[in-house]
Amino acid sequence: MGRGTSDDLAVLAPEPVADERTPLLSDSDSDQRLPNGSAHDDLVALAAQEQREHDVGCTPVAEEPSTAKLLATMGSIWVCTFCAALDSTIVATLSTPISSEFNSGRAFSWIASGYMIANAACQPLSGKLTDIYGRRAGFVFACTFFSIGTLICGLAPSANVMIFGRIIAGMGGGCLNTVSTFIASDLIPLRKRGLWQGITNIVFGTGMGLGGIFGGFVNDRLNWRWAFYIQAPFIVLGGIIAVTMIDIPIKETDKSKIKRVDFLGAITLVTSLVLLLIGVNSGGNIVPWNHPLVYVTLPLSGIFLLLFVYVEDQVASEPIIPVRLLLNRSVACACMTCWFATMFIFTIIYYVPIYFQAVMGVSPTRAGILFIPQSAGIALGSLTTGLLMRATGKYWYWNVLIQIINLISTALILATFGRTIDTIPPFIYLLMDGFAYGSMLTITLIALISAVDHKWQAVITSASYAFRSTGSSISLAITSAVFQNLLKTRLYDRFGDLPGAADEIRRIRDSVKYIKHVPASWHEGVIASHVEALQGVWTLAMGLAVVTALVSLGIREHTLHKTLERK
Repeated sequence: MGRGTSDDLAVLAPEPVADERTPLLSDSDSDQRLPNGSAHDDLVALAAQEQREHDVGCTPVAEEPSTAKLLATMGSIWVCTFCAALDSTIVATLSTPISSEFNSGRAFSWIASGYMIANAACQPLSGKLTDIYGRRAGFVFACTFFSIGTLICGLAPSANVMIFGRIIAGMGGGCLNTVSTFIASDLIPLRKRGLWQGITNIVFGTGMGLGGIFGGFVNDRLNWRWAFYIQAPFIVLGGIIAVTMIDIPIKETDKSKIKRVDFLGAITLVTSLVLLLIGVNSGGNIVPWNHPLVYVTLPLSGIFLLLFVYVEDQVASEPIIPVRLLLNRSVACACMTCWFATMFIFTIIYYVPIYFQAVMGVSPTRAGILFIPQSAGIALGSLTTGLLMRATGKYWYWNVLIQIINLISTALILATFGRTIDTIPPFIYLLMDGFAYGSMLTITLIALISAVDHKWQAVITSASYAFRSTGSSISLAITSAVFQNLLKTRLYDRFGDLPGAADEIRRIRDSVKYIKHVPASWHEGVIASHVEALQGVWTLAMGLAVVTALVSLGIREHTLHKTLERK
């Protein structure tokens, strides 16, 4: 299942595929070898290169920068991506103060998932649009929307405005992650790409890991709104520096840029994703699962998805996502691995803090500190995997190893996260989970861009980010439904016959903070109900870890070239 002997879809390539290591949809010109030793040969090679750069659909290859320039470029980008990662988890430990101020625990699901929905809607578009308009323009858009959305969140007078701000920030933050990845892929050869992606994932993982700590720390000392205010100047400064450094050629054609945009594909894709995520986030949270809103949005999402596939395959001259790429086994398995792994990790990120606060009784700041090992694990896993791939040029066996680590750590969480737990085990389990997730991010990205030709690497990378974004949103919706329904059932089983039970249970479900104020006779029963509800969440996480491991075994090994020209 792991390493096949021939490509499943040789029909997709303009030339027959020689073996499993040849990138899908490769340019035949790029694989030709010209003899050396004469001026005539040099002229032929130069002419061939110029012709390739003007062929329709072909992307000119950037000049590989010096290490110093690359560090300056990526360093400024990392400032922005760090804030985007921070913002993706910052509300995890701010759930209590935000819900309390707006008097709505149920709205919190939309505050968290609104960011992810916007990510999912915009990330698939960023690859092709930045191919057309340039990486610099894409980065300007991302920084602008992210900084404006972050300020709106800080100034929000109501839950609805807060959700709107999270959507705007999610549009920018999602594009920041994808565009920064495109830029790195444009400037760094595949063999070195794993190492640099490892460093990028250290930044991203550190941001994700510190989001909860930062949010809790600022809330305890100032106010939760300052967690958003503080980010804005850094986003603007990092964006200005990055824009002055980015210098990547744009493919020019005879058609105007606006005519090259696949508007029909963009509309059908975004509509499908938004309808899907509205349906799954509303069901069981805002409205019952049998509500007409759910019955309408989910089927319509499927219809628009089918329309998108048809448009991309049969209508669009420059599709946002060449859907036939997704039929390649390596591409499909890498994207699905991202999907399930992100569903898994966001289940852990959002519900382990609830366990720490509700069951262990720690403060939001302390809950964030307990997540430091996961952040360290993501950083360590990304960098270690990048170094191993640079040294060996391989990634399949490393994937098998990290999936085993992830399964073991998740099984331990399921077995030990009960009414009481020792201090050290959570640190170890979260370190292992983080190590596996950080490694997975690096491995799947390298597997994707090595499986396709250079001209497709941006669009297929943006597709993988769309899988990650939809995975996180769907995970939050499903996990919230599991947790809330189990918690409600357990609380009514214990206290449903008591006077005023309905109002008391509603307050408990709306805010973890309220546990400290329940009647003394309720306290142990409320804690036990949370433990039992969270056991359902850990069981779901275990299932997701198993599926992730099985799907990842379908990723094939491809050659990691040492030059940008992939020679």
